[in-house]
Amino acid sequence: MSDISFLTRGCAKVISEQELAAKLQLGRPLRIKLGVDPTAPDIHLGHSIALYKLRDFQDQGHDAILIIGDFTAMIGDPSGRSVTRPQLTHDQVLSNAKSFQEQAFKILDRSRARIVFNGEWFEGMSFEEVIKLNSRVTLQQMLVREDFRSRLDKGQPIRAHEIQYPIMQGWDSVMVKADVELGGTDQLFNIMVGRDLQREEGLPQQVAMVVPILEGLDGHQKMSKSLGNYVALTDVPATMFGKIMSISDELMVRYYDVLLHESIPDGMHPMEAKKSLAHRITARFHSEELAQSALEDFNTRFSSKDLESADLPVFVPVGARDFISLVVEASAACFQTTRSRSDARRLIEGGSVQWRGAKVGDSKASLPSGESGILKLDKTRAVRIGT
Repeated sequence: MSDISFLTRGCAKVISEQELAAKLQLGRPLRIKLGVDPTAPDIHLGHSIALYKLRDFQDQGHDAILIIGDFTAMIGDPSGRSVTRPQLTHDQVLSNAKSFQEQAFKILDRSRARIVFNGEWFEGMSFEEVIKLNSRVTLQQMLVREDFRSRLDKGQPIRAHEIQYPIMQGWDSVMVKADVELGGTDQLFNIMVGRDLQREEGLPQQVAMVVPILEGLDGHQKMSKSLGNYVALTDVPATMFGKIMSISDELMVRYYDVLLHESIPDGMHPMEAKKSLAHRITARFHSEELAQSALEDFNTRFSSKDLESADLPVFVPVGARDFISLVVEASAACFQTTRSRSDARRLIEGGSVQWRGAKVGDSKASLPSGESGILKLDKTRAVRIGT
């Protein structure tokens, strides 16, 4: 018997728990659907939340259906977007999908997962069938979406192909006869379209289970590779550990809740709490041994201030560079972190940027060509400037 409180743990909304309880009484494994669009080759911590919820169902004996949206990815999910996504070719999507699957099995039990590409049913559709599918929903239904409505209000374009996306995602649920669909909170509209289409096809409606969307390292915007505020599952242990250590104390509380389903222990110092979070997340995707090594390396670099003996990434600037440019360029090259020049200026003026152990202070200062040494980019990251 499945534990409904365990299955709904950490969910932002379930429609509905009563329906889920009834499905769990059917006496068979439920078909749990999670659709992913491989618009990029890497999975980040934000993606992991729904994948872990899918793993929860696997651990309770249910069937995981991971739908790779090789056709929906060519449209790009408009959920939460203020502009149209760039369109990808099918070859780009398939290349990303291979990497995406490999990383998903860091979380999912491969032996109990079914991988399905939605091109299996969309590729063979005739134009007549596409028209019939589109006739199932109204334009008013589509335009009630907050993201579409906001773009209309601002005079921003909505391309006709974007309106297809919720319909296609909903049809995926019909084709796999999903009992439950998982997704982020921004997916609720699309999941509800799936319920409507299942009802029209005479199928039992899927339960909608949505999980929180994780904020990126900046603490403001959704974690995204395009924004450079992400922690990739493929990040090496030291990088993963360091990225998590860079988050604010306020965001740390959120990460404990969403990623660990825990609160920070009472009385624990924020720095120790953050190290514990970084250690546990790094161990989750690598190993306890590698996480411990990352912790020790972090302590060497920042707690002991012994940066000279630390294993730091090397950044080689081109010619003489001002420190603002160095912070921006080294952050992007060595840590895949997007920083604006104004961000770099604030770090310098706040005393966080150090060159050879001394605060830079002057945002107009420059580093002469050919100099080498340790450049501390902020409180938790440093690079070795080489020549």
